[in-house]
Amino acid sequence: MTTDPRTTTRPRFWLRPSAAQVRLGLRVTVAAVVTFVLAQLLNAPLAGLWAVLTAVVVTQTSVGGSLKVTIEYLVGTLSGAIYAGAIAAFVPHHNELTLLLVMALAIGPLALLAAMSPHFRIGPFTAAIVVVGTSATQAGPIDSAIFRVLEVALGAATGLTVSLLVLPARAQVLVTDAAVRMLDLLAQAIPDLFAGLTRPLEVAELRRIQDGIGAALARIDAIAVEARRERLSYLASEPDCGPLLRTLLRLRHDLIIVGRAAAAPLPERFAVRLGPPLTSFARAAADYLRASSAALKARREPPSLAAVEEALAAHAAAIEAARRERLSQDLPAEVVERIFALAFALDQMHRNFGDLARCLNEFAQPAESPLMKVGASPDQSS
Repeated sequence: MTTDPRTTTRPRFWLRPSAAQVRLGLRVTVAAVVTFVLAQLLNAPLAGLWAVLTAVVVTQTSVGGSLKVTIEYLVGTLSGAIYAGAIAAFVPHHNELTLLLVMALAIGPLALLAAMSPHFRIGPFTAAIVVVGTSATQAGPIDSAIFRVLEVALGAATGLTVSLLVLPARAQVLVTDAAVRMLDLLAQAIPDLFAGLTRPLEVAELRRIQDGIGAALARIDAIAVEARRERLSYLASEPDCGPLLRTLLRLRHDLIIVGRAAAAPLPERFAVRLGPPLTSFARAAADYLRASSAALKARREPPSLAAVEEALAAHAAAIEAARRERLSQDLPAEVVERIFALAFALDQMHRNFGDLARCLNEFAQPAESPLMKVGASPDQSS
């Protein structure tokens, strides 16, 4: 029995980590080792176990991600340690039954708080350690809470410092890289979608194209949260990625409208009239997006919109000629709506290309030092 070579290449993925994955693995390792050494020097309880675990958890893919987890860990630990320490100190628990009562009183309210806000997710975990861990460390509840806070602070500070200093990965840069890939994906999707205006396309193919664009946009949104946190904390000097992300979202909506119009080919009389200008527009739009992707990656000025505007003018002229000849007179209303919705989508796409050009101009400017922004007002630093 022969083996299909295509089925044997899949496991190789696990043996070829990307550069970003290698850098993350190195940062996590350095954070754990450095935290363990510091915990030993400070004679932390349990050999600094919780400090090392905290350092591993807070070391994320990007600096913004590390900052987010660090804040959540510190807030959750501080609230859990203070509350659980107070409960364990003032409610006697000399047997298993009273210990269960103290655990319920300590963990219950914190669990509710964690369900209401992600910043307190570590709170119930900390409460359990403070209440139950006293027997392991031979320390009282107050001392256990203090040790827990100090160890988490040590691990969080070390993990965040390593994320800043050891092969740092800025979320702002990751957003830009993801936007570059999405522009390439949009450029690849445009000719495929426009092809459905002149020939039948399978519904599965249309869904595959749209789902791929939606997944790419969702990945960018996830990274953008970390990028905004970096900007607010003066850890990044990149331009605000918000306008770029909003422009990509509008372009995605434009392609949704085009995809709906391409669900069925245009009537033959319109296909003959509009086919050539639509093909020219799709080619020009795809070329513009590819050139914009290259410009964003290289931090260059945006490409020219002349070819897109020329193709759009040709399409508008063809639509006007079809109106004069009353080609839509006996067509179903649903078909006429698709034709004019397509014209609207092309016009909106052209407008969004202009917005994209403005975003590329911002990214092409020299980056301002974060230190210069610390003393600036919000209006000056935007």
